[in-house]
Amino acid sequence: MNRSRSAQLFESALQLIPGGVNSPVRAFRAVGGVPFFAVRAEGPYIWDADDNRYVDYVGTWGPAIHGHAYPPVVRAIQEAAALGTSFGVPNPAEIELARLVRSAVPSIEKVRFTSSGTEACMSAIRLARGATRRDAIVKFAGCYHGHADSLLVKAGSGALTFGHPDSAGVPADFARHTLVVPFNDIPALQHLFHERGNEIACVIVEPVAGNAGLFPPRPGFLEELRRLTALHGSILIFDEVMTGFRLSWGGAQGLFGIRPDLTCLGKIIGGGLPVGAFGGRADIMDLLAPLGPVYQAGTLSGNPLAMAAGIASLRGLQDGAAYQRLERLGALFEVSLRNVAQRLGIPLQVQRVGSMFCAYFTTEPVWNLDDAMKSDRSQFAKFFHGMLDRGVYLAPSQFEAGFLSTAHTEADFDHTLRSAEACLALLA
Repeated sequence: MNRSRSAQLFESALQLIPGGVNSPVRAFRAVGGVPFFAVRAEGPYIWDADDNRYVDYVGTWGPAIHGHAYPPVVRAIQEAAALGTSFGVPNPAEIELARLVRSAVPSIEKVRFTSSGTEACMSAIRLARGATRRDAIVKFAGCYHGHADSLLVKAGSGALTFGHPDSAGVPADFARHTLVVPFNDIPALQHLFHERGNEIACVIVEPVAGNAGLFPPRPGFLEELRRLTALHGSILIFDEVMTGFRLSWGGAQGLFGIRPDLTCLGKIIGGGLPVGAFGGRADIMDLLAPLGPVYQAGTLSGNPLAMAAGIASLRGLQDGAAYQRLERLGALFEVSLRNVAQRLGIPLQVQRVGSMFCAYFTTEPVWNLDDAMKSDRSQFAKFFHGMLDRGVYLAPSQFEAGFLSTAHTEADFDHTLRSAEACLALLA
């Protein structure tokens, strides 16, 4: 497959942008080679600068749950843009999107919009510290909550891919307030709370870890997390930037029946535009300025374009039909890919929750970061490039989740599975 134009663009980008990319995982460092440059996308497909078409399972890292250029979202953005791209004062669409979010997620009594998931998680932690007057926070190895200083400790996503989970530039005094526990390790969590429970302001967790590939919570893990935080007066934060409105109308918390104190959202609630949000119990949220002493602000928060796109995106999910279709397609995709690997004798752990998935090249089940790190990254790199050459775009790292959309068809799956069989056969 010819990608010469993308190669030329990458050479130009290297002269102007650090690493040639504006987000590290795009650089293909984990899999080798040169990234392609996209010029357009529609439905489940994305085209590069050389006019190659790919079946896209990255979906701009999650927001494209309806596929690319979803007509209701495109129309909403066009109509909003004609009225002004940014106001810097309140606009009615903020209220409408807030109502939609609150109607879907019962734990959210009040919500504040931001411009990114990183900003939402950073703000939620500041709010939790202000509410409890404690400094320590707990996170889980392999979970990624954005690039705020306190959270780049045993991080996932791009930080994990590049082998620098503790980023340079993060003061040791910041990192010492972040306590890290293995995901799904209930005894370790219990021990930590027994020893330091009265110091812990909050626990932040991806209820389904999607930034080190994909591993779901074991039965009882989230329930025990809820019990311990309540017992010790700590605030439980669900980072649903990735899972919110993707796994169900009520997010992962709706799927698993757990009610956190605060929730962080992003991705889908902006319809593909830059957006984030955090919300939760009204008594905690009312500690934010201008009502309370916890400061948080953003000039583009509640941007009218992002609000319009988010409203259109969520309305397309509201009746539940999209989730039924995604579950049916996801189950078909999961079983078919697993069967292909088993038939060829390839050790592949296919993990899926709803429309999120990951395939690890390892013989053992994956429940946490240590399990994920046992996967064969060289095998994944070969598989990735083989799929890309056959017109199938997967995330360019073993440690990233994939995403299905309502725009994907069984014909897309047939092409994907034929391509996977050919690629895996070369690895057998």
